[in-house]
Amino acid sequence: MNRTFRTALIGCGHRGRKHAVGLKEEQRCEIVALVDVNRNAAEALNSDFGFGAAIYEDYKEMLLKEKPEVVVVCLWTRLHFPVFKDCVNSGVRAVHCEKPMAHTWGDCLEMARIAEESGCQLTFSHQRRFAKGNMLVREMINKGQFGELLRMDLYSPPNLLDCGTHTIDQAFSFNNETPVKWVLGAVDASDTLNWFDVRSEITAVGTFVFENGVRANIQAGGPDQDMWGGVRVIGKKGFIEVFWDGNFGQAVVYDDPSWKPEQCDEKPDVQTVRMVKDIFDCLISGKEPELSYKKALRTSEVIFAFYESVRLNKRIELPLKGVTDNPFITMYESGKFTIKK
Repeated sequence: MNRTFRTALIGCGHRGRKHAVGLKEEQRCEIVALVDVNRNAAEALNSDFGFGAAIYEDYKEMLLKEKPEVVVVCLWTRLHFPVFKDCVNSGVRAVHCEKPMAHTWGDCLEMARIAEESGCQLTFSHQRRFAKGNMLVREMINKGQFGELLRMDLYSPPNLLDCGTHTIDQAFSFNNETPVKWVLGAVDASDTLNWFDVRSEITAVGTFVFENGVRANIQAGGPDQDMWGGVRVIGKKGFIEVFWDGNFGQAVVYDDPSWKPEQCDEKPDVQTVRMVKDIFDCLISGKEPELSYKKALRTSEVIFAFYESVRLNKRIELPLKGVTDNPFITMYESGKFTIKK
């Protein structure tokens, strides 16, 4: 199907520019509009990438005038849900959004419900699934190179919601998208971060267990991390450390001590190009995208269950019930945490 889709990019800052690399490479993508409250940012991106797009400061005006078929959203987290809803109401066929899904579990559920009922293709930017090293590790696991999976050690920079989402999504991809059955978490909130206008902890640690028995231990932020961001996959026959972008750390196959994986060095922009291609491929074919909202929802559920575990001081069984807020923000605003001045 050789056709182009009218595409708009909302948010022309750092992440918008990263997405623009993939959009520029995709021949089925016609960038008709760029939106940013800082008009200079949109004009600079338009000039640098040669899009020749119309410039808007108000995305609602853009939706009304340009009627895009595809919209890419690179905005702060609290804006994801309302902008997605407006896109669907305007007839947009596909929305690709920066991670995380939303700042509350209720908003995540609503985005999923609207996507399901409307048929709008909704994806989230867990682009590291398309890193060559991550794809190779999935193949090695499926072929049994490390034997039956036993455990995964997860690490990320601080902020479980915004940074930890990449690592948890990475773990889901390595464990064949198996659902999680329970979560137990703890946070260090002696100080907090304000991450894209969402309050978060400085360190989070905890455990969650998948339905197939694989145990995952996670640390986001704080001292003494083995890895800055990524997953150590441990099986009966060996283990491998995989950083976010698919680079490898230590790796051992017990029956073949001389084996070492070949490093998959590539620029992160390649992941974005592959991500954008998959979005348009699936828009045409009707297949579920690799970065489908269904996968992002599962990752988000673990994160909000983690915070609910902190709130209730107990292990949380999934599916997550009785929660619509962000428990961390609720606890913070109620004065539960002692904040360093």
